[in-house]
Amino acid sequence: MDILPQLILNSIIAGAIYTLIALGFNLIYGATKFFNLAHGVLAAVGGYAVFFFAKTLGWDIYLSVALGILLAGLIGLGLDKLIYRPLRKKKASNMILMIASLGVFTALQAIIAILFTSQFQTLSRGAGSQKIYEIAGGVITQTQLLILISGLAIMAGLILLFKYTLFGKAVKAISDDEEVAKIVGINTNKIIGYVFFIGSAIAGWAGILVGFDTGIEPTMGMSLLLKGVIASIIGGVGNIYGGVLGAFLLGFVENFGIWKISGEWKDAIAFAVLILFLLFRPNGILRK
Repeated sequence: MDILPQLILNSIIAGAIYTLIALGFNLIYGATKFFNLAHGVLAAVGGYAVFFFAKTLGWDIYLSVALGILLAGLIGLGLDKLIYRPLRKKKASNMILMIASLGVFTALQAIIAILFTSQFQTLSRGAGSQKIYEIAGGVITQTQLLILISGLAIMAGLILLFKYTLFGKAVKAISDDEEVAKIVGINTNKIIGYVFFIGSAIAGWAGILVGFDTGIEPTMGMSLLLKGVIASIIGGVGNIYGGVLGAFLLGFVENFGIWKISGEWKDAIAFAVLILFLLFRPNGILRK
């Protein structure tokens, strides 16, 4: 079998996973202007929530997925209310907010490891439980196809949300200038809370899909966060289109970069791309 079609499919799948992380990350960054490092661990929260509800308690898988997404969103909303909002009221710098989010990331990751151990787990029902499709000489699983469709659907949903709803226009106003948004009567804290809920729920959904595709472990949030952040930066941080473009570009560069070499070089290639963009195009492919 020719490896090229499979490489292309693998690149598209990786890009779709990075898209899900980058979309939520960019959404939160656009409204708050700080790098929410806790975003990555919420993917693990979603995955482990489904593992607990479906495999430990034996609940319906669809209900478990819905609860996993809801729980990730609610935790994101809670973090904003309990930690980030008080810091914003005290005029804390973006660096302080980022350090606080790193602390949250570390704490939540440790809690997950304590509750579920560091053992690798899977959400799928076992080998052969997924349908496999052949496309142009390459193969893709049912979950991977769902990852791709989800990434594109959520991107389209966010675009429509920002373009045609008052909520989307309020988020744009806060992104442009939060103080002016307050002056014209926008409840910025409420809107930012909703943004955290939506962005965190998207991260939870990404973690659930990764859990069904490859599996979950407490540290999974860090690798997903790094790839999502790199995709956001090279595409244009805070830009929805840029995040998607950067995610798929990163997916293709990574997978084609390891075509002739060891897969262990994948992360090194991703960071090399990031450094090149920071040096020669720090604003990313698409400016905000």
